[in-house]
Amino acid sequence: MSIVMTGGGTGGHLVIIKAVKEQLKGEQLIYIGSTAGQDRQWFGEDDDFASTYFLETRGVVNQGLTGKIKSLMMLFRATREAMRLLDKHHAKVVFSVGGFSAAATSFAARLKGIPLVIHEQNAALGSLNKMLKSSAAAFVSSYLEESPIHAYPIKSIFFEQAHIRSRVKKIIFLGGSQGAQAINELALSLAPKLKEKGIGIIHQAGEKNIDKVRKNYSALGVEAEVFGFTTHLADLMNEADFAVARAGASTLWELSAAGLPALFIPYPYAAGDHQYYNAKFLTDKGLAWLMRGGGEWFKNMGVEGSGGEKLFSMSGHLNNPGNFEVPMGIPFKELLEMAGG
Repeated sequence: MSIVMTGGGTGGHLVIIKAVKEQLKGEQLIYIGSTAGQDRQWFGEDDDFASTYFLETRGVVNQGLTGKIKSLMMLFRATREAMRLLDKHHAKVVFSVGGFSAAATSFAARLKGIPLVIHEQNAALGSLNKMLKSSAAAFVSSYLEESPIHAYPIKSIFFEQAHIRSRVKKIIFLGGSQGAQAINELALSLAPKLKEKGIGIIHQAGEKNIDKVRKNYSALGVEAEVFGFTTHLADLMNEADFAVARAGASTLWELSAAGLPALFIPYPYAAGDHQYYNAKFLTDKGLAWLMRGGGEWFKNMGVEGSGGEKLFSMSGHLNNPGNFEVPMGIPFKELLEMAGG
């Protein structure tokens, strides 16, 4: 069956396509993305796809009037091209992960009457996904009870390395590959106190911030493992006993799969404040902490004292399937095959 996969722009969207396509071995897979964003970097030379295409599009949201008009004109042209590509490859179903680079192919699918299956990564729906939800053949979200699939696509290594932590010996600060100023500042402000307590630091500072953050740690006399991007995040999470992180969907579910207790500090300017609602989904179940900023929570975490009962309890819940897992539903492959007829 010919399956077209689309969407991306950023890693949070693209990682879903990467995970789902592993379940689609033997199918004819086509990827249609955008010239903007990270799509080509991820899939430009991916042999799992029979063909890859990158259309000239860009986001419409957060643009001025002139920018919106230009973006919409680009989208119109790209949609026509996407319709041609769907015909060329006799597409039976389109799988979209949202993001601006999914717009042209998603609209083309609806115009051609081709079933559209959408995966929404966040608790707050993205603009495109919200627009197309009612007309989709299936809408998948880990946050919606009516979703045919609740499991979030995560690499198995995160589950395989999951374990219960009894006390904080090392903290990992995760600001994403681009870094997060608020998390960088929090980590550095806490570094002297963490050193006093004998607590190690792993810090994802962002590629552009590595040198500066390393110099700041050196000036404080603190040793820290500082990095920007890594393909071994599961191993680093395995070393840590606690995480301070942004609340992008992939990060949130990877930490959960690893059984790593976390304080989430959502990016305040994320579309629809979706990072806040992502984290709230876990905190409402007592499975994480959520703060807009600051570090006062440390005094309740066993870091200031010698306890750690609260950390042990939270980690235990995350490693107990009855507390954090939900029924997976049908496999993605079966869902796409059903949608495609």
